[in-house]
Amino acid sequence: MILSGALASMAFAAEPPSRFGVDAPQLARLGEFAVGVRTLHLVARDAVDVLGYDATRGTAPRRDRALTVDLWYPARPTPGAPAVYTASFPSEPPAPPVTFSVPGIAVRGAPAARPASFPLIVVSHGYSNDPAAMTWLTENLASKGYVVAAIRHDDPPITDRSKFAGPLLRRPLDIAYVTDTLRKTLAQEHLVDAARVALIGYSMGGYGALTAAGATLDPAGPPTQLVPGGLLQPYVRGALQQDGVAVKGLRAVVAISPAGGGTLAAWGPQGLLGIDIPLLLIAGDRDRTVDYASGARAIFDGAHRAHRYLLTFKNAGHSIGLSPAPDAMRSRLWDQDWFEDPVWRKERINAITAHFITAFLDAYVKGDADRAAYLNVPVSDSSGGGWPAAVAQGAYDSYSPATDGVTVWKGFQRSQAAGLELLQAEPSQEEP
Repeated sequence: MILSGALASMAFAAEPPSRFGVDAPQLARLGEFAVGVRTLHLVARDAVDVLGYDATRGTAPRRDRALTVDLWYPARPTPGAPAVYTASFPSEPPAPPVTFSVPGIAVRGAPAARPASFPLIVVSHGYSNDPAAMTWLTENLASKGYVVAAIRHDDPPITDRSKFAGPLLRRPLDIAYVTDTLRKTLAQEHLVDAARVALIGYSMGGYGALTAAGATLDPAGPPTQLVPGGLLQPYVRGALQQDGVAVKGLRAVVAISPAGGGTLAAWGPQGLLGIDIPLLLIAGDRDRTVDYASGARAIFDGAHRAHRYLLTFKNAGHSIGLSPAPDAMRSRLWDQDWFEDPVWRKERINAITAHFITAFLDAYVKGDADRAAYLNVPVSDSSGGGWPAAVAQGAYDSYSPATDGVTVWKGFQRSQAAGLELLQAEPSQEEP
């Protein structure tokens, strides 16, 4: 839900999370465009309703599936109050869900910037999350010349694990349907370039994005057992209908704290070989929700056919994909933990993540070769970078050039590159 008008401007004095502070790395800053936002309502016809599965009959009903999509886009500067985003997250049972609001920079219904056809980025949120909690990224990317479509997946509450089959089946199918639909309809509006499309997913959205990007589901894996009635089988590796879950012609995929590894073992030892486009993984190495070693790290090690990167926040946990906790989510630890990390300041996580996602998308979706310098870091451990006194340092907040003996990561201020690791691997035909 998006509010606007005088009430919105009176309610918020805080900075929108898409606008980062003075310690943000270089590419995190907002881009050249104003931002508009609108809401789309799509309907996937004759979709299987896995949560309506009748075990006695062994059948599941088919219904039209309504999907709401929030669309941020580069806009012409337009008078009007910026949007305020609202959503609700489940709280610790038996407490009811908590509703929160987030201030934005976008103007609802602003005219799109012209003439241009921008790259399309489809974003999938985490289990029981909402795009309102990811505007730190969606608005930021729109200001840089991307059309960003964030799906409201309408998940069952994460507190009811009996309905886990819903996101397991629907998440990649929703992503594939929305991506294929929007790349056609928005191209007809001359708003997007249908040939330049990428996916971003957080947590369960990471599972969905990786699957939609080509990672093939293991026919004998846990998801096929958890989804009743064999309803996932048409989409597993080797199935004739696998195209229904895979998006063709993608330029890149980003997965933040992705689910799908660990005990879920969604793709098995061979499935990750289906990803052959550039891949950026972002995770904390203390992720106790989806695990790091068997999650993001194992995905990085196993996706041999992709040019891939793994950005690790050392000592960070799972909750790195959302904005800083709104005030309404700070009264209970359960609610705050949706958003905040026990070690890292969230504004810092968001700024660093936006910096690297910008470099990655600019390089592989827009084709900006200059962005490779931000990804080809001089040292994999950011804390090991140096800025020798003999090299001109400029102002205190100067960004590192990562040249002439300076090994502080490019685009970071000399005192701010710490606690990170960035690994990179070239594609190969090697198999597990």
